Amino acid sequence: MIMSTRLLIVLLLAVGAISAQTPLTPAGDTGNGRKLFDRFGCYECHGHEGQGGAAGVRLGPQPIPYAAFSRYVRHPARQMPPYTAKVVTDRELSDIYAFLRSIPQPPSASSIPILNR
Repeated sequence: MIMSTRLLIVLLLAVGAISAQTPLTPAGDTGNGRKLFDRFGCYECHGHEGQGGAAGVRLGPQPIPYAAFSRYVRHPARQMPPYTAKVVTDRELSDIYAFLRSIPQPPSASSIPILNR
């Protein structure tokens, strides 16, 4: 169980590294996506900035391609509940994805003075 969860995380991260945006990525409203991310409770497992946590994988910055993201949200393989189109519309899902794409990269460790002592 733990090994399969780790494998899923590695695969999701690898797919995300290949392409953060494809021609099939819908435009979305970043501000509304942030609100929806909180309203639907995504932050409870994935953190307020999509950084991941004990219960959910890191979603941003550089989320997996939209098609994979949408498929997983609609039909998750693990403990995450399914968010069908009746719960989260396609437009809302594209807004959430736009928010995840907007999350900036964290600063490099070398740019943080206290870490360079």
